[in-house]
Amino acid sequence: MGKNATHIVWDWNGTLFHDLDAVIGATNAAFAEIGLAPITLDTYRELYCVPVPRFYERLMGRLPTEAEWLVMDEAFHRHYATRLAGCGLAEGVEPLLEEWGTAGHSQSILSMYGHEELVPLVHGFGIAAHFVRVDGRTGPSGGSKAEHMLRHLAALESARVDPERTVVIGDAVDDAVAARHAGAHAVLYTGGSHSRASLATAGVPVVDTLAEAVELAGRIAA
Repeated sequence: MGKNATHIVWDWNGTLFHDLDAVIGATNAAFAEIGLAPITLDTYRELYCVPVPRFYERLMGRLPTEAEWLVMDEAFHRHYATRLAGCGLAEGVEPLLEEWGTAGHSQSILSMYGHEELVPLVHGFGIAAHFVRVDGRTGPSGGSKAEHMLRHLAALESARVDPERTVVIGDAVDDAVAARHAGAHAVLYTGGSHSRASLATAGVPVVDTLAEAVELAGRIAA
């Protein structure tokens, strides 16, 4: 890949990996364990934000205590794991990845999902060869993606990835914040965790399909 090629950093959950049903189910199962009422998909997409404890603050009217957060986080991940097998890639992902690479561009994955869980999933779908790097979260959950993005792009310097020629494609406002922090561009996708109205607050392009996101990425960083 040449220095002038465009690079895409893909988000995983809610973007390449269509797991919204599992997320809502796990969220409500975790809420039931601590006495919170279930929420609808629309409520989730309207209120969801990161760091995740701020999302719980929107629902509870206060930030959870450290002890409450640990209970909520463990319960969510336990219930999510039981629903994972029913999830698949977002529609049309495989040809998009193939076409982007064939056009001479590169791509990687950066996720706040645990690294040890992420890598086998990517390999299991048979798409790992499309990416020059796959990075999941290695520290505690609940943080921001911004510093993670800086480390990810720094690790890609040897692959001649230029932040100014990089577009982050994700489903959350935090993806746009992380891109801006690292000097990259962003396109946000409405098929995941945020409503269109919420995504629009990020001040970057918002699209309804991943095909639109890729087409726009090629033009933004050209």
